[in-house]
Amino acid sequence: MTRIAVVGGGRIGEALVAGLLEAGRAPKDLVVVETHAPRAAQLAERFKVRVTGSTADAVVGADIVVIAVKPNVVDSVLADLSKADLDTGREQVLVSLAAGITTGHLESKLPAGFAVVRVMSNTPMLVGQGMSVLSPGRYADAEQLEVVGEMLEAVGKVVTVPETQMDAVTAVSGSGPAYFFLVVEAMIDAGVGLGLTREVATELVVQTMIGSAALIDESGQNAVDLRAAVTSPGGTTAAALRELERGAIRSTFIEALQAAKRRSVEQGASSE
Repeated sequence: MTRIAVVGGGRIGEALVAGLLEAGRAPKDLVVVETHAPRAAQLAERFKVRVTGSTADAVVGADIVVIAVKPNVVDSVLADLSKADLDTGREQVLVSLAAGITTGHLESKLPAGFAVVRVMSNTPMLVGQGMSVLSPGRYADAEQLEVVGEMLEAVGKVVTVPETQMDAVTAVSGSGPAYFFLVVEAMIDAGVGLGLTREVATELVVQTMIGSAALIDESGQNAVDLRAAVTSPGGTTAAALRELERGAIRSTFIEALQAAKRRSVEQGASSE
């Protein structure tokens, strides 16, 4: 079995460990690095995995080292790794879940030729429904990329893109949950304005979003056809869609995602 060291016991690290265990990984094959003692004790108790405060200790014997910390902490983790006994003979691979940190930056802090895979995941991984996008560094081979993909399938779906597309990925799926949350928030408020209780409006909106996502995922139809199927000529849906189009919803989303991509580019440049 592949041995995995997860550096960072926050929500993302916890979600990954929980998903891996749920998928059948043995607790003995996982180790978590968490320096905050109460949090470390909590993770050890919940998951029955080894938790240590030492990155150098955790990576010994690990096939995959996952960095699951905030971007501003990555360099300190890399500094710890540079002092660790990394076993290049084991073909270890470093997986970074930190937004905006390029594979080139990671490789520059590691032994020459060390395999790196950059990942952009999103918060639905906390409930096993994440979207993880992989970009391999110069030295990660196809087999290593496959192993990393299989690991992340424990918390959702996985695709691979060239690293040049990562800023676009960040704009679409990395930040994407917030766009849907905003739509949910607005629809609930509108429902309350129409006379529904907030509890009922919330249930209606949330289940409608869940069902719509499942329908587009499982039906094999595209969004255009599914929308048309709901929209009767001169009906209620047509009236609502007319107002959304009048509010320039399409161009607003285009401009919003372009802004997110620009900001991702800026953050990536500042991390170098």
